[in-house]
Amino acid sequence: MADAPPFGRRDGEIAVGLPAHVDAGVYFIGRCRTPWRRREDCPKNAGLSDAEGALEIDAPWAEGLAGLAAPAQIWALYWMDRAPRDLVVQRPRHATHSRGVFALRSPARPNPLALSRLDLKRIEPLGAGARLVVVGLDCLDGTPLIDVKPVSPGDAREPGVSP
Repeated sequence: MADAPPFGRRDGEIAVGLPAHVDAGVYFIGRCRTPWRRREDCPKNAGLSDAEGALEIDAPWAEGLAGLAAPAQIWALYWMDRAPRDLVVQRPRHATHSRGVFALRSPARPNPLALSRLDLKRIEPLGAGARLVVVGLDCLDGTPLIDVKPVSPGDAREPGVSP
């Protein structure tokens, strides 16, 4: 079992050793800004909060926003950098039993990627970068941002319906 993180393990959780090498690299394009500083303060699900947050886009990537306009819905992909990466079985704080990492939306996973559908309220200048004011983030303040994509009509397909 891997070393326990500062917040400890819950009964029924299982950790594994992490691989010795990394398979890919990622460029962070900015940071997520939210009201939450502690893991336990984050909403369990973005739909449970109407708090405004922001995606701060660093200057080199700001031109990539050309053609994006508010109001709109966007996807944000971000890296949950403070989450443990070695858990394969977890027990969520609201649950009475453990489940596998791929059956949960928990940030604790081998690759702590998060994907959120956000309401883009407005785009503001931020130095040479930009600030996208959004609703729907469910991460800690300062979380690294990986990508932003517009929501397309095909993204709203109902579960179980094939194209």
